[in-house]
Amino acid sequence: MKQRIITAVVAAAIFLPIVIYGGLPFVAMTYLIAAIALFEALRMRRLKLYSVPGILALAMLWVFMVPAQYEKLFDGLKYTKMELFIFGVLLLLAYTVITKNRFTFEEVGFTLLSVLYVGIGFYFFIETRDESLTFVFYSLFIIWATDSGAYFIGRAIGKQKLWPEISPNKTIQGFFGGIASALVVAVLFSVFADMDVSVLLLIIATAFLSVFGQVGDLVESAMKRHYNVKDSGRILPGHGGMLDRFDSLLFVWPLIHLFHLL
Repeated sequence: MKQRIITAVVAAAIFLPIVIYGGLPFVAMTYLIAAIALFEALRMRRLKLYSVPGILALAMLWVFMVPAQYEKLFDGLKYTKMELFIFGVLLLLAYTVITKNRFTFEEVGFTLLSVLYVGIGFYFFIETRDESLTFVFYSLFIIWATDSGAYFIGRAIGKQKLWPEISPNKTIQGFFGGIASALVVAVLFSVFADMDVSVLLLIIATAFLSVFGQVGDLVESAMKRHYNVKDSGRILPGHGGMLDRFDSLLFVWPLIHLFHLL
């Protein structure tokens, strides 16, 4: 626990000021975090980042994540970022032929899904920050509250397992405790922050986001269990990898936009 707290404090001291500052430093940090998360996902499938598919995947990720405000950079190329992404898909498929199926169609699918899994979440992280710093902090705090509430309430009164085949330690009581904790945070934000959203809508949206945040956690747990991996990485001592820290938020940031909260 001591190691977890020290890592969390140090990481927050680096992460939060850059988030607050925004601009290119924030975009660069997000690109770096996303690249590490992609590396962790590929490594679960024993695919190397320093390989032709790995480099292609990284390039596709970074193209996919180009923020809307920077898409004009492609004007000189006369290609949209989606056209470049499609070209990357074709190159990955062609590589199966070049390698005589040492890099398989199945691995193409895993690579593309990993790019989308990581890319969609972090793209909307950038877009959320571009539109509202308040909603960035809202998303962070409701997920931190969900995680903490689920952990402590689960330890205190948890009896029934939530999904033992995927995550043996999570309980139904912890699941609802996490939602309740997130709702408390949402009410505080509605009182003290300028959200420009009705309290009722914010509470309903927060309940859904807390649920999907926990689903995002379970998705990564299922992935790790399938590939027999304990943690996605070791870059954050006591916490695991980037995917272990951002798995819930990879679901929450896109949903903030899909729910039209911004």
